[in-house]
Amino acid sequence: MLPTPGFHRLHLNSPDPDAAIGFYTRQFPSTARGRWAGLPALLSPNNVMILFTKVDAPPPTEPQSAIWHFGWHVPDVRGNIARYLSRPEVELKPLYTTDEGGSVWINSDTWPAIPGGAPGLTRAQIAAAQAAGVKPAGGGGFAYMGGPDGALVEYVGDHPGERFDHVHLWQEDPYAAVDWYVTHLNATPRPRDPVPPPGSTERQVKRGPDRSWPSLTREGMFRHPRGSVMFGDVALSWYGNQGEQPLAPSRGQLQDHIAFSVADLDAWVDKLRGESVVFLEQPYRLGETRAVMIEGPSREALELVEVR
Repeated sequence: MLPTPGFHRLHLNSPDPDAAIGFYTRQFPSTARGRWAGLPALLSPNNVMILFTKVDAPPPTEPQSAIWHFGWHVPDVRGNIARYLSRPEVELKPLYTTDEGGSVWINSDTWPAIPGGAPGLTRAQIAAAQAAGVKPAGGGGFAYMGGPDGALVEYVGDHPGERFDHVHLWQEDPYAAVDWYVTHLNATPRPRDPVPPPGSTERQVKRGPDRSWPSLTREGMFRHPRGSVMFGDVALSWYGNQGEQPLAPSRGQLQDHIAFSVADLDAWVDKLRGESVVFLEQPYRLGETRAVMIEGPSREALELVEVR
């Protein structure tokens, strides 16, 4: 088996990469400006990056692609919230606590999730928590801000250090997506999001019927089923498609593609061709190296970059 690829980068389109990078370095001081393959980059201390392609017009964020948002670990999430509230350039995103209204800045200021479950409660679970007098846990948790060009950025704490941590996606079939990434990219399944065994009734569920809160939308979000895999210390995590229309291709959108590093590109091309994976672009030059572009299970573009 070929070694699991490393997480290389998230690739964004922007009409002003320098301004976007400046925004991120101000909000996440562990990051730094850089360049890779002749393109402007935001460098994270865990040896991953966000790379930018300059485009002439604001890139689209609709129709919704599989790539939803990206996020950082931070040491003191409540300290971040306090700082961001004082910065006019930062737009914090409220988390709605029910479909009747009410919101918080951080999920730990509302009812705690059921241990081992998804980070949210359904309407029935909220009613049970209220009846039982359950109180918010406080402390660390997840929160969101608006980023340049319409990006959605999550920051999660409290963690030992600040670093790029995850890309959150939608998938048409979350359990099948875990299978796809494990089979084709040798990804490591994330133990906290277990996948039911093949053939089980649960495997047939692509989106459960109940919405849950807290949520970035007042109507709540579908959090069952969910899945995630690891590439090094970066997670790819997903829930089911929240809308009724199929997810759109990611190429050309704000969040254009995700890239992974491999040591032997030719070996990976042979493997993926043998598994009938869809190729969006055949091997091509990228700076001083080579790369290939394939398509993931919900039309997300994935690049494999040869890094020796």
